[in-house]
Amino acid sequence: MADDITAYFLGLTYTKTDELNIEFTKVGKRQSDIVLKCTTEKGDIAVHLEFQSDNDDKMPYRMLRYSLEIMEKYNLTPYQLVIYMGKNDLRMENKLDYNLGEENILDYRYKIIDVGTIKFLDITKTDYYDLYALLPIMDRERRKTEGEKYLKECVEAIKNIPIDINKKKDITFKAEILSGLVYSREVIERVFTEVMEMLRIEESEAYKMILEKGAKEKSLRIAKELLKEGMDINKIAKITELSIEEIKKLMN
Repeated sequence: MADDITAYFLGLTYTKTDELNIEFTKVGKRQSDIVLKCTTEKGDIAVHLEFQSDNDDKMPYRMLRYSLEIMEKYNLTPYQLVIYMGKNDLRMENKLDYNLGEENILDYRYKIIDVGTIKFLDITKTDYYDLYALLPIMDRERRKTEGEKYLKECVEAIKNIPIDINKKKDITFKAEILSGLVYSREVIERVFTEVMEMLRIEESEAYKMILEKGAKEKSLRIAKELLKEGMDINKIAKITELSIEEIKKLMN
């Protein structure tokens, strides 16, 4: 997801040259989320992405320590982004500053994004498909109002992405994990069980056959295969466009 996050949220034109595995020894041996060495029009920089699921009033101190570690260890200027994915509104500062005179000044800032303020349509009208995994935790007000209905719309958007089926499954899996930050287990299971089943069908040779134009015999052969897999006859009827009676005859 790092490439799409860096391009969409930071608006950087860059070439990623390396992934820096930095352990921040001065922050309790805590490993950074993502630090990338990137070449931009302003030279080499370190893009530091930090994911946060709750409000932490100590975040500015942590980020400043991270920044110093990056500069000290790699001699790179850090471009830092905190991606807040919490259920509640953002309440964290993105700065540290003081001014005690000409030789005692601190003016430190970093970028912070509240994913919950990003609108569903802001992402679905783009081709940053990796960001679709974040849809369930976006659009906070709409999400709170519509609940499960909103999550179903997110899953439907992922299902319709025009990409390779394996990549689509990967994005769906990430979206399901992130949904756990804001939805109950029962709602997540209801919504994602059906879509994962549909993605498995898309992956099967039987489903690929139905996409081809052909005679009714093809639909009958596909229905037989789906019956062997134990699929419900109503779903088979929907996929093959055969009648329930025709499918029941195949069962005999």
